[in-house]
Amino acid sequence: MPVPVPEPEPVPVPGSALLSCALHHRTWHYVEAVPKVSVITPVYDDGAYLAEALSSLAAQTFVDWEHLLVDDGSTDAATVALLDELERRPPPRTRVLRRSHGGVTRARNAALAEATGTYVTFFDADDRMRPAFLARTVATLEAQPSLGFASVWVRLFGDEEWDWKPEACDLVELLHDCSVATCALVRRSLVEGYDPSTELGHEDWDLWLSLVARGVEGTIVPELLFDYRRRGGSRSAVADRGETYLGLYRTRVAKHAASYRAHAAALLWKKERAVLWYLDERARQRRQLEALDATLAQRRIEVAGLRAAQRAAGEARAATAVTAPIVATAATAEASAAYEVEALRGSLSWRVTAPLRRIYERLGLGARGR
Repeated sequence: MPVPVPEPEPVPVPGSALLSCALHHRTWHYVEAVPKVSVITPVYDDGAYLAEALSSLAAQTFVDWEHLLVDDGSTDAATVALLDELERRPPPRTRVLRRSHGGVTRARNAALAEATGTYVTFFDADDRMRPAFLARTVATLEAQPSLGFASVWVRLFGDEEWDWKPEACDLVELLHDCSVATCALVRRSLVEGYDPSTELGHEDWDLWLSLVARGVEGTIVPELLFDYRRRGGSRSAVADRGETYLGLYRTRVAKHAASYRAHAAALLWKKERAVLWYLDERARQRRQLEALDATLAQRRIEVAGLRAAQRAAGEARAATAVTAPIVATAATAEASAAYEVEALRGSLSWRVTAPLRRIYERLGLGARGR
């Protein structure tokens, strides 16, 4: 029997800890009771971001979905209050599941067991869907029954701001790097669940790699359709650093050893190309920094000379009137050059190549020329 669902009208993000009642006052039309998409959101003390995520889901142009919110034993008072309110007065097509804290993999698996949609997307509580996300990914899988999942390009925001635009998601690519977004839409029939042994991180990478190793094909919709929040101390930030990353890498290689052995040559070539890119990028950055440093040094000399001339002019108003604009212009140029130097050092490519720079500096190697 058809059930009512709202039209995709924008919903404002509430200013208070509780959701605005705007979620409950919408224009309605009818779709079938069994949803096309199950949206799964684990929540663990994410109340500060959840309302924003829910608003982005409510603004989808594709409306045939259900939303499974899994409270993974939250302890933050504001988060608990928000979830209590959602449980008492759930927005349309939304269910709140409560469980003791067990981690994100188990929380997602618990919701997956309750999901009734043809397709599933895993939507974290601190992220945002763009309005066409579900429409474009559903249309892609509907048009190509041979595909198992559809990923998208992603805009990172928060502590980092840049666009993630992977091009391939075949087996060799996924053995080399994770090129599929956590939120990728996947056929429910293909997903058995997340491996709880990946709780420290990269559980999504393991999921997509496992599917593709089984022969499942996927695609990447070449559009920015999702916003992924980066914040210090998050699971993903920790998983991508130092010993944690190396430990997860060893675990993944051991689990998928047969695939890594079968594609060792192709993987070595990919790694070689990546290293060459890092070396070229390091050399380019060094040349750019040397030029900027020279410009900055020259600007500082000019500013110092002009200020000395200004002081020598004493109290002469005419001299001061003439030199003051020149000094100000030179000081502005100096500040601009200094800003360019700091911007380069703070850029994504500078941070990405930092480990390689440290290695080469320890070895005493110079910049690699082109």
